[in-house]
Amino acid sequence: MLADLEELVVCESFSADHAALARSAEVVGALGARLLGAVPETIVIDGVTHLRWTFGTPRVLLLGHHDTVWPVGSLESHPWSVADGTARGPGVLDMKAGLVQMFHALASLPSPEGVCVLVNGDEEIGSPTSRELIEEAARGCAATFVLEASANEAGALKTARKGTSRYEVVVHGKAAHAGLEPHRGINAAVEAAHQVLAIAGLGASAGAVGTTCPVLGATTITPTLMSAGSTLNTVPALARISVDVRVPTLAAQDRTDELMRALTARTPGARLTVRGGKKRPPMEPESSAELFALASRIASELGQEPLRGVAVGGASDGNFTAAAGCPTLDGLGAVGGGAHADTEHVQVARMIPRTRLLAQLVARRTSTSPSAGCPTTPTS
Repeated sequence: MLADLEELVVCESFSADHAALARSAEVVGALGARLLGAVPETIVIDGVTHLRWTFGTPRVLLLGHHDTVWPVGSLESHPWSVADGTARGPGVLDMKAGLVQMFHALASLPSPEGVCVLVNGDEEIGSPTSRELIEEAARGCAATFVLEASANEAGALKTARKGTSRYEVVVHGKAAHAGLEPHRGINAAVEAAHQVLAIAGLGASAGAVGTTCPVLGATTITPTLMSAGSTLNTVPALARISVDVRVPTLAAQDRTDELMRALTARTPGARLTVRGGKKRPPMEPESSAELFALASRIASELGQEPLRGVAVGGASDGNFTAAAGCPTLDGLGAVGGGAHADTEHVQVARMIPRTRLLAQLVARRTSTSPSAGCPTTPTS
């Protein structure tokens, strides 16, 4: 498993580099073909390469991604290494170790019959080209297991996730010489300052609707990036504000969208354009409850430590599968920490126990007859 993990990590796969993603897909596809005995279907959408294996009529969807947040060349400063029981390297935790565990879990079963494996190449940027593939597969399956990393170093599974929305508020003003005639301008930076304060105060209004989920907590609306102006001696004619939104329920997501689009300019002559919107729906606790209970029983049977489930603010493709009505359990991948950071790492000793847990989950769920199958053509 470590040899397979090294092979994936040293093949860099930055989300924005389509050529790197194509190379990564070849490596991931070859690994899956060797372990599963079937060549994947390669799906390229808008230059992004995704992989899919379909065995019979799927009842279980195994979901992962091979893209990472690490630009090509990151191996020079963050080389692959294994020392003192810890594996390191770009994307080792998020989520190349999860892919290795997934393939080995399936390979350990008598047959992968009843499973659809989908590995996309754009999860880290919101899955814009793979969302439809994910939702289509999920609607035909009785369970989705997401191979994202565990929630923490203790190995907690992710049983609920907030939904996400992304906005950009563009402030339109009017340029003028800052020294000679500033009064003739309309200062977009000043208006942006008003909007940052207004946006930061929207959380309470959004929270008035849809925050009935005590597990996921309150809606958060956070101004993040802001820019304004073009030169030091010019009244800014344009400003931009990026806004990150995390919501516990669909109702809160709808309410937040209404509030963002209702923003109004406070500086005379300025006007606003609100771009963006809803990205991922929330993965509410009910979607994972039964599967988490099953995973807990299996862990006990295997003599593993008791499982813990936690709600997290970050989103994944599991948000899409849960919203599509498919029971979803997330965080079944590697145990470690430091995702997206210099400290990204995987606890090597936890890889085999997690692989065994996933294998048993798949075996139990593929033995249950669903109402329908994954609407794709079998590849083996």
